[in-house]
Formats: sequence, C-alpha cells, structure tokens
Amino acid sequence: MTQMFIQVDAFTDAPFSGNPAAVCPLDGPADEVWMQRVAAEMNLSETAFVYPEPAGPSFRLRWFTPLTEVDLCGHATLATAHALWEEGIVDRSAPVFFETRSGRLRAAREGDWIALDFPSEPIRETISDAAELAAIGEAIGVAVATAGRNRLHLLVELADEEAVVRLSPDMRKLGSIPVRGLIVTAKSSDPSSDFVSRFFAPRVGIDEDPVTGSAHCGLGPFWASRLGRTDLVGRQVSRRGGVVRVRVGESRVELLGRAVTVMRGDILA
Repeated sequence: MTQMFIQVDAFTDAPFSGNPAAVCPLDGPADEVWMQRVAAEMNLSETAFVYPEPAGPSFRLRWFTPLTEVDLCGHATLATAHALWEEGIVDRSAPVFFETRSGRLRAAREGDWIALDFPSEPIRETISDAAELAAIGEAIGVAVATAGRNRLHLLVELADEEAVVRLSPDMRKLGSIPVRGLIVTAKSSDPSSDFVSRFFAPRVGIDEDPVTGSAHCGLGPFWASRLGRTDLVGRQVSRRGGVVRVRVGESRVELLGRAVTVMRGDILA
C-alpha cells in the first residue's frame, strides 16, 4: 500500500513557521487503527485524513494527534483545504466543504488568505472552585484568580503579553487536568494584533501547539466581548508563531490564515 501525503505549514506565509500538519488525501474510508498509527509516525500536532463523500460535493475530514482522534482542528483544516487546491483535487476558485465530528465546515479563498467557517465556542462556564483554580495555577506556575471552560478547552487570561510569553508549564501536572487543552491569553502589546495566546495539550500528546485554530473559536468571542469589536487579529506566541484573523458572528466564527506546502511524500505501510 502506498499513500501520498502533503505536509503544510498553516497560519503562516513562510515555511518552517506556523503549525505543520500532514494531509492524507484518500479515495475512501480507511482503517482507524492505521490512521492512528500514521499520525503517531508523523508525530505532528495533527494528521488529517480526507476523502470525497459519495453522496455529494463535500469531503469527510478526520483529525488525529499522535495519541487520539479529536473533534475539531483549525490548522489541519486550513492545511487540508490548501492541499486540495494546490494538488488540483478541487478547483482553486471553488470553496471546499468538510463533514466532520463538529459538523459541516467550509473553506474558501480570499486572495492569499483562506477563510474557515467554524462553530463559535464561547466560554460557557466560569470556574470558581478554589481547588480547581489552584491546580491550574500550580500546573502553569502562575496564580489563577479566574478561568473559564468551553466545550473543548480551559481558558486563562493573564496580566499581559510578557506573562504569556514567559510561561513555562509543568506538563505532567497539566496533563493530569481532565481537559483536552489549556489556552492562556492576554491583550497584545503590539498594535498589529489584538490579543496573544499559547495553547498546551499534553493530555492528547501535544505539549505546546504552535498555532491553534480551534482555540480561536473561543478566543474570538472572548476578546470580542472585551474589546467591543468582532473583527480581530490573534497572534500565537509559541516558538514557531503564527497569525489568525478572526471574524466573530452569533453562532459561527471565521478563522483566516495562510498556508505553505513544505513537503510531499509517500507512506509505504
């Protein structure tokens, strides 16, 4: 068996930055054990598997970390849309529709940018339990006065951008908290962006994700309510770094980013 893959750096316009994802365009459904093994071998934040739906013009899209399948991934969706257009599988002028574990998602080109139509994931629960706040603070090494939770993640706001940049979590302790991932965020000190963030998910095999689209499904509504604007620019201040533009609607968000193909190859097993 030989399977082509494309590796794409997402949420960046330069190679070797942003967030890398592997994309495997399939003819049809594949064995889940094989997909998980491929994702573990790739050892990237996400490996995406995509194939045409037999009943319509959309594609089935699934995302795997090295340890598990996940419900939503922004950068691998961006990478997949980019790969489908670049490889000529979909006409570059046409939008792409994906059927996923988080419903139907849409990707469309806007010049050099790709706009993803994603579900909004606002913070729906404020965490007030002292023991839970203490556990989060101990894991990230910063006292936490308030935190929130949405369907996917925990979110903690820190005092400023410097506090986000210098954060050095204890991954063992963070991995013991029963949540897919933790977002830390603060208002940006750079006028070219509105907010900064970092994202940690050791529980699913990703100590720190370079640029996280799904996190911005929560960050967009969070910062829109604070800044009084719905068109925002987020900057993820990981080592690789990346930029996510966010347009916040009532029940959906648009995530805009750029992408660069860096590798093509074949899986031989």
